[in-house]
Amino acid sequence: MEIPNINYIDELAGNDEPFKNKFIEILKMEFPVEKLEYLDNINNKRTEEGSQNVHKLKHKFNILGLQESYKLAVIFEEELRLGNDRLKNEFVKVLDKIEEFLKTI
Repeated sequence: MEIPNINYIDELAGNDEPFKNKFIEILKMEFPVEKLEYLDNINNKRTEEGSQNVHKLKHKFNILGLQESYKLAVIFEEELRLGNDRLKNEFVKVLDKIEEFLKTI
């Protein structure tokens, strides 16, 4: 499985340490809320709402250097729109990995 990183954030921020720190702070603040909302929707079989959550979350995958996980999210988002949640366990693994990573930065 891919490993999250902050290379993109470093590149985007350049030498602007306050910007970098604020960007990371926002990720740390938003991600857990978005994950909980996603889990609530999936656990309650609200696949359309879950697809909207996946849409928001997938952009964080790219920010954290998770290109393969982003591809998974694109497929999962579309499948959820069709009522299919077969990729939910694989998606949660990515979310858990990101959550652990955010605790370390």
